[in-house]
Amino acid sequence: MAKRQSLKELQERLAQRLTAAKTEAVTATWLAVEAGDRRYLLPLVQSGEIFPWSALQRVPYTKPWYAGVASLRGGLHGVIDLARLVGSAASALPSQTSERVTSESRLVSLHTALGFNAVIWIDRLLGLRNPSMFTALGANPEGAPSYFTRSLVDAQGQSWQELDLQMLVAEPEFLAIAA
Repeated sequence: MAKRQSLKELQERLAQRLTAAKTEAVTATWLAVEAGDRRYLLPLVQSGEIFPWSALQRVPYTKPWYAGVASLRGGLHGVIDLARLVGSAASALPSQTSERVTSESRLVSLHTALGFNAVIWIDRLLGLRNPSMFTALGANPEGAPSYFTRSLVDAQGQSWQELDLQMLVAEPEFLAIAA
């Protein structure tokens, strides 16, 4: 009888943990990253795997934000330099990729549902964020691209830019990497 009682308690505890885990997973909405001198929020549903920095093969005659091609898990992925793509103080960024890569540099893949073998190069991964962590809506920068969905301000007064990766991959600029 005692074994049945403890088994029932174990099942109840597991059910409570599963319910709590589902609730927590729903609240995390964005992957927070830093690229150049700005902070960005990438929707979790549009983001894929996070890779450590990998050696790149440069591709000649491409736009400055197209960093090259990396082999990740046996597949070739185009590497998009987010800081250069959005024009994050591009003049302040080192011209050589190797000068900017640090131990915190990461490659974030686009979700497979978006249909692109591409990763976004970020300078730092800042964790997960949810809407309750932000106190206000800020104004989008003037002339911002269509994939800048909204600007948010957190409790510390830091500005964050939410990116819509689905809109990014539909941009004619993103699709035309030739210089």
